[in-house]
Amino acid sequence: MTALPDFRLETYFSRWEFAARYHLTASDAESLRIDELLALAEPADRDAFSSLHLGYTQTYGAPALREAIAGLYDTRGADDILCFAGAEEGIYIAMRVLLGADNHAIVITPNYQSAETVPLSICEVTGVALDPDDGWSLDIDRVAAAIRPNTRVISINFPHNPTGKILERDRYDALVALCRHHGIWLFSDEVYRPLGPPGTEHLPQAADLYERGISLGVMSKAYGLPGLRIGWIACADRALLQKMERYKHYLSICNAGPSEQLALIALKARATILERNRRIVGENLAVLDAFFARWPEHFAWYRPDGGCVAYPRYLGPGSVEAFAADLVEQAGVLLLPAEHYRSELAPTPTDRFRIGFGRADCAEAVAALDDYLRR
Repeated sequence: MTALPDFRLETYFSRWEFAARYHLTASDAESLRIDELLALAEPADRDAFSSLHLGYTQTYGAPALREAIAGLYDTRGADDILCFAGAEEGIYIAMRVLLGADNHAIVITPNYQSAETVPLSICEVTGVALDPDDGWSLDIDRVAAAIRPNTRVISINFPHNPTGKILERDRYDALVALCRHHGIWLFSDEVYRPLGPPGTEHLPQAADLYERGISLGVMSKAYGLPGLRIGWIACADRALLQKMERYKHYLSICNAGPSEQLALIALKARATILERNRRIVGENLAVLDAFFARWPEHFAWYRPDGGCVAYPRYLGPGSVEAFAADLVEQAGVLLLPAEHYRSELAPTPTDRFRIGFGRADCAEAVAALDDYLRR
């Protein structure tokens, strides 16, 4: 097993995330306080939280929570759900269970770093780059050309981090058909799936569409509750889920009971929470549309399809890394430059940065960015 490299994005955030005044590259929606979340709870669920026994919980996740998660899918039941301590644990365990040294994986780029580095620490991996000149879409013919006899996993991420791309439905269906033809597992990171401006049309979830589809979900992004550290995998293959559950015994063992109960409350109130977050995202996208229209000589704007992050191109003087460094030092506005999305597998753009628009202070942060540019 190859040692995992330094997690560049998380290292960068450990320096700046809580030091910068404006976190304008946040990848999650606006968070709720516990009292706000409890106000949305049914009386029995609120009482269950306040009287919760703080012992170990079930490794698979609390039955009521798994039932609620299963309700997010069209064809999956509670026995098709395995909970994790956030999405990161789900990515790590899934790749460790699915892949061995003799296997091969295909991963889209750019991507969240662990989607690439965890499989790379196990086996050979091929990167297939999304094309910015094709609206950040995925060339299915290139995916097909990358398949080998020992290809076991294809890993995708839509709505995409960092571009916000939602793959076209015909290409998605073609990818599923390709996986089915070759018997390849389709690992689908869907953590942004419920989120986007009002009216966003999302893809079907892989676990609903394909017998070897693996859907990754989490409370952190669309629901704005990263502090709960509750994620999950949905999959029709219960034998595979059991292997993942056995691996979880070496990591978190089980989730935190209070977090499970709060996640259950949030999922029962998901219509209210998601309506709020979609409204915030829609309003903030309008702010960004206007901002980038004011500064065409500095930036090229690609309006994302879904989620709450985007990946504009920097056209100004110097490097995007130097721009981001000076911006956070001088104006307290944090952006995530392209170096944190570089890949060992395929060329990735060097002149981009991630901007987040899921939080309530986005307009204030953009105003500070405006002031910085005017100065």
